[in-house]
Amino acid sequence: MLTEELKQNQKIYDDYLDMEFGQFLSEEITEFLAKYYFRAELIGFDGKMPERENPERPIIYISNHSGMAFPWDGMIMSTLFFQRENYTFDKAFRPVVAPILSQSLLMNPYMIPHLWRRVGAIDATFKNLETMMHYQGGNIMIYPEGVPGIGKGFNNKYKLQRFSSSFVYNSIKYKTNVIGIVTVNGEYLNPYSYSVKWIDRLVKKVGVPFFPMGFLTPFLLLVPWIFYMAYPAKLKFVRCRALKPYEMTDKSIEELSKEDLRAIAEECRKQMQEDLDKAIEIHGKDPFEWKEHFQILKKNWRLFPFTVPLGWPLLFAEFENKYKHFQKTGEKKSLDLGFGSVLRILFQNPITICYYIPILGWIPLLIKGFRKKF
Repeated sequence: MLTEELKQNQKIYDDYLDMEFGQFLSEEITEFLAKYYFRAELIGFDGKMPERENPERPIIYISNHSGMAFPWDGMIMSTLFFQRENYTFDKAFRPVVAPILSQSLLMNPYMIPHLWRRVGAIDATFKNLETMMHYQGGNIMIYPEGVPGIGKGFNNKYKLQRFSSSFVYNSIKYKTNVIGIVTVNGEYLNPYSYSVKWIDRLVKKVGVPFFPMGFLTPFLLLVPWIFYMAYPAKLKFVRCRALKPYEMTDKSIEELSKEDLRAIAEECRKQMQEDLDKAIEIHGKDPFEWKEHFQILKKNWRLFPFTVPLGWPLLFAEFENKYKHFQKTGEKKSLDLGFGSVLRILFQNPITICYYIPILGWIPLLIKGFRKKF
């Protein structure tokens, strides 16, 4: 039943959503990164995309988060689905993400205002999730591990963290299926990085969900562009079995206690862990596939430096240039990524040079990143 409170909250469907922005970002940026850097693949989705068994309710996709890095795994997976579904959400999904990603400009990729929300992401609150169970425009993606999944440290790689039970509650209440997708090789986006609890607690106070401690840490403090970087892990997104939490209990949703819901969520976690372990055996033996990576870079040398993290601040700045042009004129132009475009992009977006200035470059970036309005 759609209560008045949920009905009023349906504004989240369209708040900030900009389909033109999402399609342009996908076509010009994330598909570019998926092809030339992460060499990403969807596995197990060769035929038709999953159909809703309950036509009135979205499918709940769930996935592991990983990597001790910026959530490139989620961005790239969303892009592959979005592209496959011709830039609509009909059979793709809208991600439900940790609110901390939207609370500061710094946590939006290269400080593009409201990027997550403009491409369809919804803040992960209980009310928002239940509201999305009435969404007729597509399906939803949930990361039930939350921030502890992506920030668990390399010593816990591929070990699924405790699942939130919110997806179980909604699957049971609305009789909709849950489909798992496991990310393989995502743990190598920033390998050999570890989590230190007291440091994570400290950085959360300024709006950063965790701070990876590893090889890149001293370089991150020195050169700002490393904040958003990732290693070229070959990302593979593997479809798992369908789960039906509503068939895992004889109780009604009103009769289920928190302990009951947690037990069902744990059973889902165990089944997904089994599927993840199998996927790793098949697809995780060579997480970087360096030979293929360097062959692609060599073949596309004219696109350097945009094909590596060093050039990503420039890549995203050029995207902003072209999208602003589109908003003003209605004319959509592809990004100009010739080697000689570097100086032009820096001239048009002067703050971008701060990403390359050691130590002092952080000052204007942090001032911009933590301003209250953006």
